[in-house]
Amino acid sequence: MPTPEISRRINDRIEELYERHLREGDDAVSYYESGRGYYGPELAAEERNRFAICLVSTDGEAYCVGDHETPFALQSISKVFAYGLALADHGRDHVLKHVGVEPSGEAFNSIVFDERNNRPYNPMLNAGALVASYLVRGADPVEKVERLLEILRGYAGNESLQVDYDTFEAEMSAADHNRATTYLMRSQGMVSGDVEEILAMYLKQCSVQVTCRDLAVMAATLANGCVNPITGERELPRRHVRDLLSVMHTCGMYDAAGQWVFDVGVPAKSGVSGGILAVIPGKMGIGVFSPGLDSHGNSVRGVRVCEEISERLGLHMFATEAEDAMIGAAPPG
Repeated sequence: MPTPEISRRINDRIEELYERHLREGDDAVSYYESGRGYYGPELAAEERNRFAICLVSTDGEAYCVGDHETPFALQSISKVFAYGLALADHGRDHVLKHVGVEPSGEAFNSIVFDERNNRPYNPMLNAGALVASYLVRGADPVEKVERLLEILRGYAGNESLQVDYDTFEAEMSAADHNRATTYLMRSQGMVSGDVEEILAMYLKQCSVQVTCRDLAVMAATLANGCVNPITGERELPRRHVRDLLSVMHTCGMYDAAGQWVFDVGVPAKSGVSGGILAVIPGKMGIGVFSPGLDSHGNSVRGVRVCEEISERLGLHMFATEAEDAMIGAAPPG
């Protein structure tokens, strides 16, 4: 447990980080995501200044600044938790037969498969995420969604998480690409059953609303070996934690995953609603929210913030030591 003085210094540094990146703006933004699609920066003035940073340590200490109580859809970040639930339901060998763990270098919505093994390349692409959702156990679609909601609530320590049905209906109305992907996978024996049910399950998990603070708690739970540091409850069997974090590390940032590993070097997952969840195993979870996206679909401010935190704290998996300490270092430049 940090002393009040250390907590104050951490809060000051997070505030400074937030203010500086807010002032720097989002000049590299390619588009913004809204409930009904993607828009260029000129059409998204109201989104421009929405921004939050939260850190949650593995002992449950939280440090948040900005719009950290603003709800947004999990979108692709939900893929992490559906994959974890599939692992818990079936075990790694069974899941691996259906969805691989190889980075593909393709965009998140690519319809490119591992033809040698007749499976999607990894569960962080839409095709692999659809298969992971399909693998979640349940007597019917309602039970499957409820089981996934229960898991998401457990990771976040927030029993109020729900599917936002306005977002879900907008996603379903614009889901032809994912629908085509699912039909193609069914034709090749990768999934079976009702395509609309599989698609609805996936889009409902993407439509669950969270805040940046929720995101940081979820990341801290992953960092704590999948034991929520606030509730003390285990959310994933220990034997699957390494597998889940490994796939996040190599595949979590769309087709910029290699650049992320090179620059930041920690497991992470992004979503097109502007969230980034980053995991520092054994130490803390990071949540960042800013809806301006780069050409890969990753939050521009989110990537910059995580790059800076990683550099200042020496968090990259291959870092030998921290050059600075965030609680005492001057800002870069």
